[in-house]
Amino acid sequence: MAVSAVPVGGSAQVKDPATGDAVYLVQPTAGQYCAFSSVCTHSGCAVDAPKNGQMYCPCHGSKFDAATGAVINGPATKPLPKYAVTKEGDKLNLGPLQA
Repeated sequence: MAVSAVPVGGSAQVKDPATGDAVYLVQPTAGQYCAFSSVCTHSGCAVDAPKNGQMYCPCHGSKFDAATGAVINGPATKPLPKYAVTKEGDKLNLGPLQA
């Protein structure tokens, strides 16, 4: 994906090539890129795209930090799964899920 497709404070959606699940590629601050699964760790619902630094799950109200994937408030207790992201020139590459 092109670096320009991921605005500072915003996101772009890509698919996990292994599962087909949606993944949000985010740039919380200039030059910092990370990616998180869109699947809520509480009950598997799809979380909304990052907005105002948070990702919200419309099913039960869990909120996650868009820069770290950490739970801000539950019922979710586990952070969103995080993917490796590498930058090569003007492209961002989605790597594997991080353990």
